[in-house]
Amino acid sequence: MKHKIGFNRLDRSAAHRKALHRSMVTSLFRHERITTTKAKALEIRRTAEKMITRAKVDSVHNRRIVSRRLFDDGVMTKLFTDIALRMKERPGGYTRIIKLGERLGDATEMVILELVDYKLEDKGNKDEKKEAKGEAKKTEKGEAKKAPAKKAPAKKSDAKTGEVKKSAPKKKAAVVSETAEAK
Repeated sequence: MKHKIGFNRLDRSAAHRKALHRSMVTSLFRHERITTTKAKALEIRRTAEKMITRAKVDSVHNRRIVSRRLFDDGVMTKLFTDIALRMKERPGGYTRIIKLGERLGDATEMVILELVDYKLEDKGNKDEKKEAKGEAKKTEKGEAKKAPAKKAPAKKSDAKTGEVKKSAPKKKAAVVSETAEAK
């Protein structure tokens, strides 16, 4: 029976477990979606949801408490300025777990842990967005400048055999003058 067991130790020492929590929560906030095992995801979810709840109220005290677990300043800034603002109206349940199936090596159940408002972008949509951004830049700056066309190296044809010969690269004048002085 599992009486009075507060959390899953994940078969790790305390220092290893804290480092695992720190790195996985940082990755979750940075990428907003991670793939991991079910046991780790359930533990990371608890930590992440508590941090998001803290981040909803942006104060010095809350930033210090969250910075105990997050050592990356960029991720902490993203948490307080971006993620927390998106979750402002939500009373809880900031993450979701999507089952993927079993891992081939050891049959461990794999899951995706992601923020609830994460939107998966299709490859086609990314290309359309890039094209739309490119067209917007063209309209803002007038017509886009065209890159100058590169000239192909001059080819000479031999009239007798009909073969095409490439022209030899031209030597620089400085190199020619140095060799003349050396003689």
